[in-house]
Amino acid sequence: MTATDTSARPSAVNESAPARPLWHVVLVRPETMTLVLLIAAVIFASHLSPYFLDVEYILRSFTLSAEFAIVALVLTMVIIAGEIDLSLAANMALSACLFAWAQAAGAPIPVAVAIGLAAGLAMGALNAFMVIALQLPSIIVTIGTLTLYRGLAQVIAGDKSIRVPDWFIGIDKVLVLGVPMPVVIFVVAALLLGLILAGTIFGRQIYQIGTNETAARYAGIRTRRIKLVLFLLMGAVAAIAGMMTASRLGSVRYDLGLGGELQMVLMAMLGGTYIFGGRGTILGTFLAAWLLVVVSTGMTVANLLPAIQLTVLGVLLIVAIIATNFIYSRTQR
Repeated sequence: MTATDTSARPSAVNESAPARPLWHVVLVRPETMTLVLLIAAVIFASHLSPYFLDVEYILRSFTLSAEFAIVALVLTMVIIAGEIDLSLAANMALSACLFAWAQAAGAPIPVAVAIGLAAGLAMGALNAFMVIALQLPSIIVTIGTLTLYRGLAQVIAGDKSIRVPDWFIGIDKVLVLGVPMPVVIFVVAALLLGLILAGTIFGRQIYQIGTNETAARYAGIRTRRIKLVLFLLMGAVAAIAGMMTASRLGSVRYDLGLGGELQMVLMAMLGGTYIFGGRGTILGTFLAAWLLVVVSTGMTVANLLPAIQLTVLGVLLIVAIIATNFIYSRTQR
């Protein structure tokens, strides 16, 4: 039982309180809201274009956001632990730029990939050092490193694109049983991280840290080590996502993934992750990623201007935070 699974925790105030019916437990879960919105979005979008009823079309559309969705899964775990990382898209850009620069300079692809991955780990370690060792707020730290990493990416790549080898291009064209490879990676990552978060001691400790870090520390949980692992994992996954984006686009620019922070946070929040930590699921983020793809693709089909699309995403983020807080307050009664 996780620290946030209040539906399964006996009441300390009234032992004779009747158990809540199953339908009530299901309705107050944030994933339920996300699933309902996803179904409604598919129905509405299918009226805009019949292609939304074509699974192949939806899968192809998802490849455009798959890298952000993969990173959002790990971001969910970081937020549950009571922290946040807003430098992820910049991490993707800098890692991809270093990878492309290394291979353009003649390094073998395995070496270039190792350089990109090492860069991601280093950026995650830097964030972790300032948050854990220096005790600085993660939101402030990662806003600063967001600017730093994006600036370094521009120093490396300039205003030009760096091409990657032709044989490295096209990860989104690789199919596994008819499913694009980025989608397969996303699904496998969701299953793996979902099992870790919901079914292991490590996952339960993440919830406990986000619920009350001081109490978790006194309970013998190594909070600093767990947060370090999460930030390192965050950096490594962002680097992998950056190189996946390079493969999909065929080239790298310093502005790769620009604005992706909003989409990643939105996926986590829309999936019911509590912004103050201690509550959230990988399933919620998984469903929210598909919801966001359907909404974004639907707005594109409707020929809405990019500014309007950004406004809609902002409204969705605000609504998601309000709804999550409301549901959380209901489950605490």
